[in-house]
Amino acid sequence: MLSIRDLRYEYPNGTVALDGVSLELPHGMFGLLGPNGAGKSTLMRCIATLQVPQAGGISFDGIDVLADPQSLRRTLGYLPQDFGVYPRVSAWDLLSHLAVLKGYSSKGERKDTVEHLLRQVNLWDVRGKAVAGYSGGMRQRFGIAQALLGQPRLVIVDEPTAGLDPEERQRFLNLLADIGEQVVVILSTHIVEDVAELCPRMAILAGGRIAAQGAPGALVDELRGRVWRTIVQKDQVEALKASHRVIATKLQAGRTLLHVLADDRPGDGFTEATPGLDDVYFATLASMRRAA
Repeated sequence: MLSIRDLRYEYPNGTVALDGVSLELPHGMFGLLGPNGAGKSTLMRCIATLQVPQAGGISFDGIDVLADPQSLRRTLGYLPQDFGVYPRVSAWDLLSHLAVLKGYSSKGERKDTVEHLLRQVNLWDVRGKAVAGYSGGMRQRFGIAQALLGQPRLVIVDEPTAGLDPEERQRFLNLLADIGEQVVVILSTHIVEDVAELCPRMAILAGGRIAAQGAPGALVDELRGRVWRTIVQKDQVEALKASHRVIATKLQAGRTLLHVLADDRPGDGFTEATPGLDDVYFATLASMRRAA
């Protein structure tokens, strides 16, 4: 269990990235959903002991993370949003080097571990190719391989599918789902579909605060009967935004599809919509903006 209590982080320029964040994360996949600038990466770096918050606490399976960061690092796998690689170094050589840094002193154990991980992430056949020449999806899968060195009990992946094509994205999500059966995996992303497909529990982070949390299905159920849709001309959109709680807009063949949040049908031309996790996300962000 990962426990985060009243975490606060303020940058030197006065920007408050985390403002009293509290979460309880059980074993399995946990989705952290939020827009760019919400504080997700700051939270991930605090958990990974790369940044120290000004207030609050973090514990993981009996480890006080802030007091004893080294103990957490021994059981942590981390795939940041951006990670660099050495030019002209093959996947095999680079992962072997990282294994040495992770504490694999036995050559035989190191060889077996590197082979197992490269096979697990489906990179065995290209193990001799330089990682710098990999496609985006292949690099992300290599990133997961290095994150799994040392059999971590906590794995953090920050925006892992951004920029991947649909096939690579699905392959990567399947890999995460397999990993998430044994350990705590935090998937930090702004892509709603990633959380909807993978995570039995989730939270929405916006403006440095937890705006909603729970099981995706339960959060969606709370909106049933309250989301309405209509299709209008583009020049009608602003007037409807002024008079209704519009939570999402989408262009369709030159016209605009609107989703509106209301307890009762908001007027002629509206039909009840089947809500999805994207409606939960947009409705939550819209509520946060109105309250600001």
